[in-house]
Amino acid sequence: MGLDNSIVGLTGPEFTFEVEKRHIRQFVQAIGDKNPLYVDEAYAAGTPYGGIIAPPTFPIAIGVEGESIDLELDQKRMLHGEQEFIYNRPIRPGDRLTCQMKVADLYEKEGRSGKMQCLVLDTEIKDENGKQVAISRTNIIYR
Repeated sequence: MGLDNSIVGLTGPEFTFEVEKRHIRQFVQAIGDKNPLYVDEAYAAGTPYGGIIAPPTFPIAIGVEGESIDLELDQKRMLHGEQEFIYNRPIRPGDRLTCQMKVADLYEKEGRSGKMQCLVLDTEIKDENGKQVAISRTNIIYR
C-alpha cells in the first residue's frame, strides 16, 4: 500500500496555545451552541465545573494553530474517517496548553473496494505542569 509502520511514533513540533475567553466565545458562536456553560460566567459558576469551560470539540480550534507532521501524504487518497476527544479534565479560559501531534497508529482494514489504511494522529494537549488535559484523535482513511 502507501504507508509503512515506520511512521508510527513520529511527532510534530510542540506548540503552545493560551486559551482566552474570546477563543471559547468565538468557537461557540461558530458552532451555534447556546449552552451558557461556555459563555455565561455567573451561570457557569453555579455548575459542578465552577466556571466557564470549552465545548468538547474545542481541541479542533487548538489543533489548527500547530504544524502537522510532514508525512508526504497524497491528499487525493485521504478521507477524514473519525474524530475523537479524550479528556482528563475540561479546558478552561486561562489554560496555557502545550500541544504536540504524533502518529499513534497505522493499520489496514478491508473495504468494499479493497484494502485501505487507517492512520491515527493524536494531538496531545498538556497543561503547564505537564499533566495531560486531553487528546484530540483523528483517524484518516488512506486509500
